[in-house]
Amino acid sequence: MEVKVLNVSGKETGAKVQLPESVFGIEPNDHAIYLDVKQFLANQRQGTHKSKQRNEIAGSTRKLYKQKGTGGARAGSVKSPLFNGGGRVFGPQPRDYSFKLNKKLKALARKSALTYKAQDNSILVLEDFNFDSIKTKTYIQMQADLNVTNDKTLLVLAGVENNNVYLSSRNLKKTKVISVEQLNTYDVLNAGKLLLTAGAVKTLEEALAK
Repeated sequence: MEVKVLNVSGKETGAKVQLPESVFGIEPNDHAIYLDVKQFLANQRQGTHKSKQRNEIAGSTRKLYKQKGTGGARAGSVKSPLFNGGGRVFGPQPRDYSFKLNKKLKALARKSALTYKAQDNSILVLEDFNFDSIKTKTYIQMQADLNVTNDKTLLVLAGVENNNVYLSSRNLKKTKVISVEQLNTYDVLNAGKLLLTAGAVKTLEEALAK
């Protein structure tokens, strides 16, 4: 798939980039995407949720009233889960939600997500660029020139040599800037438009076209 290369002003540079079929034109694997996204979201969870069990409640352990003859159900202490303020039965406890996936499966998921974006014509390729200074206004102008102001965008850079592009975008909603090393399936699918620099396309091919 051949794509025209644009500059930050949204104009064609005359150059073209070939999106490799081995990365942007495979047979998508939906189950691989599901597993990779599930792992990404699970790994974001802190797992610090906690409720007190019966043995952790502060209070008296005396029996509230005699076992028989009251006409009501038997009851122990106020720590019983049956009473307001008592312990919770089978409540949440701290745990680790993360799990591992094979590298080949994660690579397949990323390639599948990139293929879907290519099929939807949601990929724009930009020439490699840097910002001389950190200015959010400059990034906003670039989005306007590329006609992606109202879209949720993901800009993928070849590397992090110049941090000004990232710093200029981090205060903007619906905008995310990452390097190729940080690329994940969730971010690709979550973005409406995928912006790739020419260098990022080459790096992706080297990393995933195996």
